[in-house]
Amino acid sequence: MGRLRDSITHEFRLWAAGKKASANPLLVLKLRRIEASPAMSNTHVLHRHLHHLPPVAVSGAGVWITDASGKQYLDASGGAAVSCLGHGHPDVLAAMHAQIDRLAYAHTSFFTTRVAEELAKHLIERAPTGMSHVYFVSGGSEAVEAAMKMARQYFVETGQPQRTHFIARRQSYHGNTLGALSVGGNQWRREPFAPILIPATHVSPCYPYREQQAQESPEQYGLRLARELDAAIERLGSGEVIAFIAETVGGATSGVLTPVPGYFKAVREVCDRHGVLLILDEVMCGMGRTGTLHACEQEGVTPDLLVVAKGLGGGYQPIGAVFAQKKIVDAMSQGSGFFQHGHTYLGHAVACAAALAVQQVIERDGLLARVRERGAQLERLLRETFGGHPHIGDIRGRGLFWGIELVRDRATKAPFDPTLKLHARIKKEAMARGLMVYPMGGTVDGRYGDHVLLAPPFIIGESELALIGQRLQAAIQAAIQSTES
Repeated sequence: MGRLRDSITHEFRLWAAGKKASANPLLVLKLRRIEASPAMSNTHVLHRHLHHLPPVAVSGAGVWITDASGKQYLDASGGAAVSCLGHGHPDVLAAMHAQIDRLAYAHTSFFTTRVAEELAKHLIERAPTGMSHVYFVSGGSEAVEAAMKMARQYFVETGQPQRTHFIARRQSYHGNTLGALSVGGNQWRREPFAPILIPATHVSPCYPYREQQAQESPEQYGLRLARELDAAIERLGSGEVIAFIAETVGGATSGVLTPVPGYFKAVREVCDRHGVLLILDEVMCGMGRTGTLHACEQEGVTPDLLVVAKGLGGGYQPIGAVFAQKKIVDAMSQGSGFFQHGHTYLGHAVACAAALAVQQVIERDGLLARVRERGAQLERLLRETFGGHPHIGDIRGRGLFWGIELVRDRATKAPFDPTLKLHARIKKEAMARGLMVYPMGGTVDGRYGDHVLLAPPFIIGESELALIGQRLQAAIQAAIQSTES
């Protein structure tokens, strides 16, 4: 590699000095990539992007993160909608330290722990009706995998092993493990791994901005989507489908898609009529993010399995969970007697301690009400700042969970050319201004469309919300201008 680099460097320097116009452009390109790539020189971490070394975060306090240069960033997205209590909350840190002093880890094939039992009790006492048990894992993708296996095993235990199909929605995101990716509906994420994914059927998302017809009311649109689900189940065979899985409020890949009134009630009716389980994925939108502890509360429905993660532990430790209806646990208890699944770090004691502390703080400090209050303020701010913007097509969300969809033309809703990577430009401009937001591309179909997701910590103040609006407005404007140069 050293000799190759020296050769390319020599070629490039001659060419740059105008002394050798015939320098091989491929060598020049390789040199530029090598010099731009921290993976070749500055780090041994396999980062998400191999040609860019992110800033080094060294501390966090409240809604702010500080990097190694001393620059501060306002965390307007909670990372990826994770940091619901912000950074460095003393009560959570104290609970983690106390648990480490007692017991950091015990494998669940040998022991349970008091803190896991306390966390489960706390969650089930506040869970949707009929939930009896909770299964702890290390994150959202693991939780979706566990829910899928739990759903399949339920039908095996109840004498319906012919049920093998999952139905999900286009532009959904359920995680990056192979099972979760299989039910996920984002084509860009699926495409490289498609040959090794399990088959799954995808129906339309609840995406009124682009897919509700002009003559439809929101309720009629929701009923149309429920009929589409019903038709998909009939096509696969009513007795062949395991579950329908959906994000209660769409997240990262679709830019906060909120369901229209009555949609999930109609979906629940369809699932019940066919004996199909309903799995709701609230990894991103759950645990208070939309203003109620569980987003499905606002829909008036109870799923058979409910998946949570991010806001459960607030980023203080990796943790996720699956809530299970009593009928599912009873089927396993009266059948084989065990859930045929498991990971090394199930119910990790320190993770459970962190999650319990996070949930206790949310309840003690009345933060769900604060999410609703600050969420209303954030909505007003976004609509006042971007409501008339020529390149903002839609503003949507609930609580402290909001998405802004960008368009090239508001009248036609035409998206920007994906080769411009507008979302990446916005992130770069926002970071330059000390603002963390969560932009993503492929909003419309996995390729076209750009959006910005906002999910600030529940503890955010009014002045910090105002700062989000100012910095985001400047970042979006600079990013759009950069596409025109």
